[in-house]
Amino acid sequence: MKGRSAARHALDAKIAAFDAMESYPPPKGWVRAIRDALGMSTRDLADRMEIAQPSVVALEASERAGTIRLETLERAAAAMGCELVYALRPRDSGQLEQLVRERAGDVALRDFAPVTHTMALEGQPVRFTEVAALQKDIDALIDSPRLWRNEI
Repeated sequence: MKGRSAARHALDAKIAAFDAMESYPPPKGWVRAIRDALGMSTRDLADRMEIAQPSVVALEASERAGTIRLETLERAAAAMGCELVYALRPRDSGQLEQLVRERAGDVALRDFAPVTHTMALEGQPVRFTEVAALQKDIDALIDSPRLWRNEI
């Protein structure tokens, strides 16, 4: 499906902008780092968020623990004159297109393994036609709805 491929390519272009950025938050979290850099106390941030000061301390702790809600993080960002920006990006390859191609290759190879095993037992080399068939299977799996099913 060309729609999925176009969507992957468009997202890959957006994700590429994040590649130059540091992926990890500051040790004390973004809220604390920005609040400190602005010279804003927990009381100041609490007042701007219209919450109690101990709630800001808890908010910063929950960010460090990775349990903060996006809605809360967005409110804190707005109170500091910032905006929340987040993204999901592939871990290793850096591109969705590559991630899909790798998965399709893994699935196709798993389906192809019994054939190569049988051929090896019979002393037959894997021929170009089998490799071409494997590539055809990979191409067919790229936009298949069954690509990510666990039973594959």
